[in-house]
Amino acid sequence: MSESGLTPQEEGALRRVRLLADLMDDAVTVPGTDRRIGLDALVGLAPVSGDLVTAVISMYTVGEAVRVGAEPNVIGKMLLNILLDFGIGSIPVLGDIFDAIFKSNVRNAELLEEHLTSR
Repeated sequence: MSESGLTPQEEGALRRVRLLADLMDDAVTVPGTDRRIGLDALVGLAPVSGDLVTAVISMYTVGEAVRVGAEPNVIGKMLLNILLDFGIGSIPVLGDIFDAIFKSNVRNAELLEEHLTSR
């Protein structure tokens, strides 16, 4: 165990999940604003197929959570975030705005971190 109280496996999983969340939800700043978006919002511009691709990529976070033994309620919340992101994100125009605001990957990284550090 490290100073954070996490095992090396848990620390690695959390680091990878955070990296994915940054890439998918916060990779670039929208010019002229302080708003950040990632590949989820950009790839999601392709109706339905873009959102399907990003949902599949987002499932990696769920896999990491399962691997480190996250509780079923945490996994369920993560899956719900991905489902909402896919479902609403698939709606033309509204979905693109939702993708830029909702940030399901950041939410899921926070869920995993909270789960791991609150034990």
